[in-house]
Amino acid sequence: MNSKSRPEAKSQSAAEALTFNVSGLLGEPAGTVRDLAIASPPLDLGEGLRQSQGVAGSLRLTRTNRGLLVRGRFTTSIEQECSRCLREIDYPLDLELDEEALLVIDLATGQPLDASAEPDAYRLTDHHELLLENEVREAILLAEPIAPLCRKDCPGLCVVCGLELATGPHDHPDEEIDPRLEALREFQAPGGD
Repeated sequence: MNSKSRPEAKSQSAAEALTFNVSGLLGEPAGTVRDLAIASPPLDLGEGLRQSQGVAGSLRLTRTNRGLLVRGRFTTSIEQECSRCLREIDYPLDLELDEEALLVIDLATGQPLDASAEPDAYRLTDHHELLLENEVREAILLAEPIAPLCRKDCPGLCVVCGLELATGPHDHPDEEIDPRLEALREFQAPGGD
């Protein structure tokens, strides 16, 4: 079989993978629930931050009288540097999403709804699509650790030679004491050992 006769698999972008047409759910009564799976390739997180794996998880959409209640749990990993030993690590993230997505078009009339009362509210598109790419990106950015560790008990680097202390026994000879401070070697605090 030659390569021309095989259908090519079209890779899905993150924006496409995190876009859901919810027009069917919007036609249902309030309280109707839909569970969806999330599977997306890595997102563009901007300068200096990269995902090492895509986004995977689940999404629960509940129809409300104003739009949709969007609740999701998903996982991903980001590329980080351990703040103690400076090794490159994949830092896993468990994230949650809890938003209300409001309608922009009246379902009965097809007319645009007034958004001036809640200008900053998260909204569906005028084609009844739920776009989650920005919400997922924001959740990842907010979950980025300040001081990531490769493991909780990472000993870090040696202050003398800069090698990782986790690589095994690490010993350096005592440093020579400044001759001006030699007299302090004999000093003992009162009542001390």
